[in-house]
Amino acid sequence: MLAQEIIRTKRDGHALSTSQIDQFVRGLVDGSWSEGQIAALGMAVFLRGMGRNECVALTHAMMHSGRVMQWHDMPGPVLDKHSSGGVGDKVSLMLAPLIAACGGYVPMISGRGLGHTGGTCDKFDAIPGYNITPEPALFDHAVRTAGCAIIGQTADLAPADKRFYATRDVTATVESVPLITASILSKKLAAGLQGLVMDVKCGNGAFADSLGMAQELAHSIVAVASGAGLTTTALITDMNQVLGNTVGNALEVAEAIAYLRGDGVREPRQHEVTLALCAELLVLGGLANDTTAARTKLQVALDSGAAAAHFARMVAALGGPSDLMERPGAYLACAPVVVPVPALRAGVLCAMQTREIGMTVVEMGGGRRKASDAIDHRVGLTRVQPLGTQLQRGEPMAFVHAADLPSAERAVAQLQTVFTLNDDHNGAQVWHAAPTVLDTISSTSSAV
Repeated sequence: MLAQEIIRTKRDGHALSTSQIDQFVRGLVDGSWSEGQIAALGMAVFLRGMGRNECVALTHAMMHSGRVMQWHDMPGPVLDKHSSGGVGDKVSLMLAPLIAACGGYVPMISGRGLGHTGGTCDKFDAIPGYNITPEPALFDHAVRTAGCAIIGQTADLAPADKRFYATRDVTATVESVPLITASILSKKLAAGLQGLVMDVKCGNGAFADSLGMAQELAHSIVAVASGAGLTTTALITDMNQVLGNTVGNALEVAEAIAYLRGDGVREPRQHEVTLALCAELLVLGGLANDTTAARTKLQVALDSGAAAAHFARMVAALGGPSDLMERPGAYLACAPVVVPVPALRAGVLCAMQTREIGMTVVEMGGGRRKASDAIDHRVGLTRVQPLGTQLQRGEPMAFVHAADLPSAERAVAQLQTVFTLNDDHNGAQVWHAAPTVLDTISSTSSAV
């Protein structure tokens, strides 16, 4: 069938057949579909939508467009997590070694930063020597010996998705739930997983800024994954404030290391999201009978140092320093300028424009405006105060780590406009805590 007839089918609101979808995906890989034709079908799907069966077929076809990993003779379940992206979201760095310490194996294919959201690959680039694009044999060795390995997408993994996404990115068709679903799951299925947990962020720092939108995406991912044979659970988690205390690549790695080592008090929201996602994975993988038992097992892995040891083995296996956990300050670059962000008035920190916080770090050089931009891994924020904090005038709401004083001063001025302090007429707190985990979507609630 001609490409234009496939486009016409979807343009007119009809469902695409499996053979039509297969032909489209072949065209993505062999170049027989032009950029204009790809863009036209993407826009038709964006406007007309896709049914579950269509989305399953697209996911399967893109999954099989390249290499599909096999994990023969693995002594434990092969599990993974994916996040829809947020600000300060470093959960993958803690989750992978935690799951490994509890008997699972995590071959995590991660991404770069997108817009205001930080990318896991960019965080690992802050570790000297760490190989984010290893050869398949080294990746396999790292997963088997360390229990986990976090790398970037390779060229032979779901190449159809890579081309389709690049076209969607420049034709305003990224925000399509079925296309997001197929994009995420094609790569996860190609990784040979047996269980997946999805972290769908919801709030002013997330792609899904409303609970309804987050639920739509979560239900879609769980239902399509189940239809494609991958057991999946999705958690919807709050992203109306920075997750953890830091934003920025090297700074987030340092916070993750401190979390695994047990240095100080673990930031409560970050700890809850990490344990909640990990617990679901342990249950999916048959490593715990329920989430209560899973949380007990996870806390033991943290308290015993087992999770930290698995992180150290992963870093060393992929070329990073063998003593990173003992001496992170010797390897993670520090910004030369560190200045506070003083509160302009006294009050309770009751809101923050989380997306704008992420964009401030991007503007400092901690993210990319375009794909070719280099990242300054040193810059970012530390000691970001959580919502509900009572502050006096002049007290720091965060600390800016910058390459120079002018960029630090610009960041301080921007950040002072995105934090909201408030009180009532009597000076009492005007803020109500939102739950960290807003909803849980499982295969029983998202049938295809």
